[in-house]
Amino acid sequence: MTGQTAKIASLCECGSMAVRQVNQFILHDELWWDSEFSCGSCGTYLCEHAGPGPAPDDVRETLLAAHGSVRLRLVGSVPSLVPALKVFREATAASLSRARELVGELSHDGLVGTLSEMEFLKARLQMRGVPVDVDR
Repeated sequence: MTGQTAKIASLCECGSMAVRQVNQFILHDELWWDSEFSCGSCGTYLCEHAGPGPAPDDVRETLLAAHGSVRLRLVGSVPSLVPALKVFREATAASLSRARELVGELSHDGLVGTLSEMEFLKARLQMRGVPVDVDR
């Protein structure tokens, strides 16, 4: 399983400093994220979210700050980028114009994101015959 975790300090309702742990990972061929909150002072523990789908910006930013970004790149020639368009439409629910933009980025400098996001797209693209790899 490919995944990343990051912990950040967060203020609890009791006034103490608590910990928020965010995670992003691939489970059952889907991109998942979750967020947990725990306070050692008052014992509060919350699962803020656990499920499939793209992580919200604050979770992504926390993971990128903790681990840095990775880049998904084409590593060979492709006769057609139509399979890549299909992957972006299916995997990210992108509009056709946004999928074209993503294919353009993939074709040039590559796509940048969290490790889990890029590994998820890599697996989907490779299943459609698009030669890609992740630069860490």
